[in-house]
Amino acid sequence: MKPFLIHPVEVPPGYPSEYEREVRLAEGRVALIRPIVPADRLPLACAILSADADTLYRRFLGSPPPLTPALLTYLCTVDYQKRFALVAGDPRTEEGIAVARYEATGGASAEIAVAVDPRWRRIGLATALVEILAEAALDRGIHTFTASYLAENRPVAALLALLGSDRIEKIREGLAEAVVALDPASVSMAVKRLEADGPTTPS
Repeated sequence: MKPFLIHPVEVPPGYPSEYEREVRLAEGRVALIRPIVPADRLPLACAILSADADTLYRRFLGSPPPLTPALLTYLCTVDYQKRFALVAGDPRTEEGIAVARYEATGGASAEIAVAVDPRWRRIGLATALVEILAEAALDRGIHTFTASYLAENRPVAALLALLGSDRIEKIREGLAEAVVALDPASVSMAVKRLEADGPTTPS
């Protein structure tokens, strides 16, 4: 398996290094988070190919799309404005352990998605990723996050609740759709807390 690059050798123009973070999680674990780069194509392919069925189903709400070079390039090549993604790695093993992204859907709204290695769930990593992603979105004029997820996946709903007070959720045929107005004060407080102490709510 190709190792995840904790510190990429080459970064594209506009790479926002200010979102590189070392976060301390529950159980004394540490993860390094940074914006995605095109060189993450092969590590991401390895992660998708080795992921368990439940992780893939939760991420894609069904079967994943065909893993083509074009898809990998699309996922790992972003403009850091309308399309933004973060990856997380384990500094001990140099393995990729999570990815989170938003894709603008028009106006000041963007759809988000998060996938975390099962071994790194429930310790605050997803929370940290979503909080940093929200910070980046607000910095870029995006004020609303939307998400589609399995209705039974309550941790995702809890994550979204961290970001703002105005929230709409619809559940239909086992799928939930949420719209969350990002609250700048809440996001700023969460990021400051993250930098100081790590995530408060493990997810």
